[in-house]
Amino acid sequence: MSDAVSPLATPFPAMPPVTGAHIATVRAGYKAWERHDLTLALLDEGTAVAGVTTQSKCPSPEVEWCRAALPLGRARALVVNAGNSNAFTGNRGRAAVEAIAARVAAGIGCQPSDVFVASTGVIGVPLPIPTAEAGIDAALTAPQVGWEEVAAAISTTDTFPKGAMARAVIGDRTVNIVGVIKGSGMIAPDMATMLGFVFTDAAIDPLFLQQMLNAANGRSFSCITVDGDTSTSDTVLAFATATAGNAPLSSFDDAGADAFAAALNDVCLQLAHLVVKDGEGASKFIEVSVEGAESDRSAHRIAMSIANSPLVKTAIAGEDANWGRVVMAVGKAGEPAERDRLAIRFGDTQVASGGLAVEGYEEAPVAAHLKSQEVRIVVDIGLGEGRATVWTCDLTHGYISINADYRS
Repeated sequence: MSDAVSPLATPFPAMPPVTGAHIATVRAGYKAWERHDLTLALLDEGTAVAGVTTQSKCPSPEVEWCRAALPLGRARALVVNAGNSNAFTGNRGRAAVEAIAARVAAGIGCQPSDVFVASTGVIGVPLPIPTAEAGIDAALTAPQVGWEEVAAAISTTDTFPKGAMARAVIGDRTVNIVGVIKGSGMIAPDMATMLGFVFTDAAIDPLFLQQMLNAANGRSFSCITVDGDTSTSDTVLAFATATAGNAPLSSFDDAGADAFAAALNDVCLQLAHLVVKDGEGASKFIEVSVEGAESDRSAHRIAMSIANSPLVKTAIAGEDANWGRVVMAVGKAGEPAERDRLAIRFGDTQVASGGLAVEGYEEAPVAAHLKSQEVRIVVDIGLGEGRATVWTCDLTHGYISINADYRS
């Protein structure tokens, strides 16, 4: 993790262990750093799994492995490597994933397909199998660690560890949901552009867990962007160990299903916001809301066009209410919009309406709003009922410095 902590960083929350999940971290040594970089989660038999993976057309072998295993709906282990993404590494990369799964499977007595693998770091360098196997052997006998240690071990350019939790009541049982995530750059989810892992002690049918994760992802990870770049590697996995003793959930007709879905949504949204708050070089957390579009999908595309615009992001970094750049981003989104119906707000102040600047609007409240660490932009398209909200960060010199030096 970086020594320079994001000004938007938040303290790591107190999070309980999840029964049925034993998690250890060790230093495998993927890079020349003195920190833990391999995480191994051992999961009780009967653990259900669901996941969403990057839509990149150049996915890593780890992503392909997880995609093949997810339909089985079961998991016994998770391995996360930090410092080497193992992406774009051909047969050597695939062999590394197979070796990792086989090593864990032999160690705990399960099928390789029960082992999920994720890696993050530099693209194009094959993951060294002897290094991974030695790390796994050490992790198999290592003591359990806390969630903050897990969040730190899965990180690369992150500046602070990220975690979130929630609880839900299912019948007479209270279940825990905890999550950790890494992500700072190469964030423009066409699903999820980071590594995120959610653990719960609830008993849930894997197909229903997948349904709920898909919905939660659509409201969280797929609504954030740092730089407009979708990663080759990233994955969000949810594991349910079924140790809480609740009646298993299999549909929204089951008591407690709505409460669990709401808690899962909460955890995913918290994690997504933390990724944006650790955006490389970020100094401001920006919420972009679009309303009045022809459809929710259209509103989402327009909001992401605004959030991904370097001109909008640099204007916010400079605390400049340049609403013309917002108009530009709306116009280039490729979605229905009419210039003379647009209305734009910065915070609570209307700055443009009907295709014109609001005559005599006061700049002082806008300037004060843009000086804060959290900025809100609202755009009314004026065509329909579609609405969407996405989150991004500003674009500063820090982003260039981090990525210019990334491989050194």
